[in-house]
Amino acid sequence: MPLVSVLAAAIVPGIALLAYFYWKDRYDTEPVPIVLRMFLTGMLVVLPIMIVQRSLTLWLGDSPFTFAFVISAGVEEFFKWFVLYHIIYNHTEFDEPYDGIVYAVAVSLGFATLENVLYAFMQPATFGNLMMRAFLPVSGHALFGVFMGYSMGRAKFSVGKNVKLHLWLALLLPVLWHGLYDFIMLTVSSAWIWLVVPFMFVLWFWGMRKVNSANAVSPFRFLKREEEIKS
Repeated sequence: MPLVSVLAAAIVPGIALLAYFYWKDRYDTEPVPIVLRMFLTGMLVVLPIMIVQRSLTLWLGDSPFTFAFVISAGVEEFFKWFVLYHIIYNHTEFDEPYDGIVYAVAVSLGFATLENVLYAFMQPATFGNLMMRAFLPVSGHALFGVFMGYSMGRAKFSVGKNVKLHLWLALLLPVLWHGLYDFIMLTVSSAWIWLVVPFMFVLWFWGMRKVNSANAVSPFRFLKREEEIKS
């Protein structure tokens, strides 16, 4: 494949999914520069993640369970959670629950996009392979970001013990779903597609419910309705 085609096939899915979830914000869309900054931050954590994963593989081995839930899902989702919490959680623009989804998806897709580019140049890149990655790993990272961001948004607007509960869920739920995805891919041979495709449908169904739930509790929904009535 020509270089431009390889790059387009590797990059476009992540940008398209980010735009999709960005415009799902019904009431108060986030500043594009901050969203792009989080997307780039997701790219920047690829290198430290690779270093930690390599070290853990040498230390813990690479059995399917260990690799899926600890080395892959555990490390990747922890880094995403860490940058999301320390960079954007207390930001003034994080002012409604759905914002957690936007920013978490941006970080996740930044990571997934650079990972996709690296894969395209390290492996024999065909259009079919890259499209398969767009539908599976890249969209999977977007959905793991939805689950992380939903719980992060719940934590942001909760009080007392519920704050810590939702912060833990923001980490543990993506690790669980990401680990299950990787475990299926590692342990099921020729019939993997018969498990992964239904699994992805479940993730999309539950993810879109989280999207709708986060929008439904936006503090800006009443202002939006008033504007619509006045217009």
